[in-house]
Amino acid sequence: MPTFDDILEHIGEFDLFQKRAFFILCLLSAAFTPIYVGVFFLGFTPEHRCLSPGVVELSSRCGWNLEEELNYTVPQWGIQGESSTSRCRRFDVDWNTTGLSCSNPLENFTSQSRVPLTLCRDGWVYDSPGTSIVTEFNLVCDDSWKLDLFQSCVNAGFLLGSVNIGYIADRFGRKLCILITIIANAISGILVALAPTYLWVVIFRFLQGLVSKGSWTAGYILITEIVGPSYRKMVGILYQVAFTVGLIALDAVAYVIPHWRWLQLAVTLPGFLFLFSYWCLPESPRWLISQRRNEKAMKIVHSIAQKNGKKVPVHLENISFEEEHCEELRPSPVDLVRTPQMRKHTFILMYNWFTSSVLYQGLIMHMGIAGGIIYLDFFYTALVEFPAALIIFLTINRIGRRYPWAAANFVAGAACLITALIPEDIHWLKVAVACIGRMGITISFEMVCFVNVELYPTFVRTLGVTVCSALCDVGGIVAPFIVYRLAEIWHELPLVVFTAVGLIAGVLVLLLPETKGRVLPETIQDVENLCRQGSHEEKSICLHKRVFKLSIEETEELPILSNCSPKQFVGFL
Repeated sequence: MPTFDDILEHIGEFDLFQKRAFFILCLLSAAFTPIYVGVFFLGFTPEHRCLSPGVVELSSRCGWNLEEELNYTVPQWGIQGESSTSRCRRFDVDWNTTGLSCSNPLENFTSQSRVPLTLCRDGWVYDSPGTSIVTEFNLVCDDSWKLDLFQSCVNAGFLLGSVNIGYIADRFGRKLCILITIIANAISGILVALAPTYLWVVIFRFLQGLVSKGSWTAGYILITEIVGPSYRKMVGILYQVAFTVGLIALDAVAYVIPHWRWLQLAVTLPGFLFLFSYWCLPESPRWLISQRRNEKAMKIVHSIAQKNGKKVPVHLENISFEEEHCEELRPSPVDLVRTPQMRKHTFILMYNWFTSSVLYQGLIMHMGIAGGIIYLDFFYTALVEFPAALIIFLTINRIGRRYPWAAANFVAGAACLITALIPEDIHWLKVAVACIGRMGITISFEMVCFVNVELYPTFVRTLGVTVCSALCDVGGIVAPFIVYRLAEIWHELPLVVFTAVGLIAGVLVLLLPETKGRVLPETIQDVENLCRQGSHEEKSICLHKRVFKLSIEETEELPILSNCSPKQFVGFL
């Protein structure tokens, strides 16, 4: 019997219908950006100092400019290495005392050559024209860890929600999953913007994480299931490029709307427009066939053919994936570490998923505390993801996976170290080198997606990809704590940690076999023998009673479903 891919050859592998659906789903991919990296703007921490009652009046009486006011009234202001003191402590004096000198206002309070300090009991003053959750809820000094928690909770939502959303997509269909997650994501996003307290912001942010990645993932699954094999790699890469376009759009919107609640509403409300995609997106015919609903699948096939200006040949009316019969093996987590090669692959892939997430999110968050013009810095580093996608497209089938992947990790790690060593007064150079690091880790993130699916045998592939990619959400959980806590010790210390993590990942990648031009393994024994060149003959692969005819070229076009964020696509059809 013919397969769905056979039918696509006649009705169009990537014609008008698929292009329209792809455009809509790319908008969905771009809309995921504010959730994944929105902390850069929502949680921006501006320069701040303690609010001291009476200082404004004294400054006005004495005619001080801002610099003079800060030098006279803020402890350790301008002294290198004393930023914590100037931001989190104030002089324990009464600035409303009469008779204070304008040239040395502290002389009346000096006791044993030192003026006592106290905590910021009256709040803080922020040097920012806009607002963020930091400025509204005073997430600085002793409460600065709450900003880490804000970003970690959304990644925890990704981790816990991916399994449930994946079940919905497999049980009830891709289209229904997209619509449900769109509604839930939009509602939870609005609740974040309206939350009255920090606790409710964190709760609603966690709920948004539970459903938002599922929407992105389901969109990726759907588009790869309705295009032909020769276009799957292209749409997979371009779907990621759409995420990069979302980064640039987010930067522009944040520049126009510098207040976090309005910004949250601005990036959330358009999500309701995706509900109109109900009339534009089809259910996946592949999924319908897997559910033995061939009649409905054929209606969608005829609809695709009609919109593409083509007809379904009569001899292809009866479709099924169950062409051959092969023994179904039940996967077990133990299989991932049962043999030496499987153990090696599992641990190296887990570490690289973790590394990619930590460095990708960590570099973005560190840029937010590095000073400079945040909107321009964010824009420059987002731009480098375009050449990263091009490099992947040009190298993955020419050079292979392993060497570009390892090189990308080395470049990312080395760039982090160089950035840490560049003086602050050469900010443009720090940004330029950081952009190179961002490009490197973007390439690495894409590569781990491709290679993960190619290193596991068929019967345990989904489980292997799910388990390994779960470490990227773990990386997203710990990344804020690495960046914000270590930066309090030394501003560049997170970059030094990223250097070590990235270089180790590059070395470990070199221990993996090259998968370019090799047939996907079917058994654990195939994985153990992966060092030998795979067969170039056409081979039938059976997965959960579904059979795909794969030539050696087509094995490199398998779609990948993500259990992590959009810098990851995991799984396959």
